[in-house]
Amino acid sequence: MKKNAIIAAKILKSGGVIAYPSEGVFGLGCLPSDELAIKRILTIKNRNVSKGLILIASNVEQLDPWINLPTKVSLPEPEEKYPITWIVPFSTKISKFVTGKNEGVAIRLTANPIVQSICSAVESAIISTSANFSGQPIVKNQTELKEKFSDLVDFIVPGDCGPALGSSEIRNLTTGQVLRHGTK
Repeated sequence: MKKNAIIAAKILKSGGVIAYPSEGVFGLGCLPSDELAIKRILTIKNRNVSKGLILIASNVEQLDPWINLPTKVSLPEPEEKYPITWIVPFSTKISKFVTGKNEGVAIRLTANPIVQSICSAVESAIISTSANFSGQPIVKNQTELKEKFSDLVDFIVPGDCGPALGSSEIRNLTTGQVLRHGTK
């Protein structure tokens, strides 16, 4: 796992785009500081920039440059089988390609060991968006991921999704409002 995380980190640091297994779905990712790579992901997915993207990290420190949490507010620890993506205020350093037209940015602390290894190796949060084309079903396995994305990304990280069964729930951190129910 560490070898693949190191390969992924080198690719991300050189401006690349990766596909990888996350808690519940396969994702596409790049560094949140690399607007060209972010635009490439949006193009690959044919995703409208106004929707925004998620940042995923193995610890809060990796999110610090991109978010602006209110005083005395902290992120809950990740739930292994039921991941929650939180909407939080963003910092001025974050690209509009990440936030879209949203008033906050979507972030998640990951419980998936593969993603944790990648974030640790690159020493940063990474972009996380489902590995699918807009309006199409989410990719379910490595074979389908390779068939659809091997010519579109720079590296496909081997491994399986888990331990969740699908997409994460999305909640506003300050209000607790559920914006999307996750797969149970």
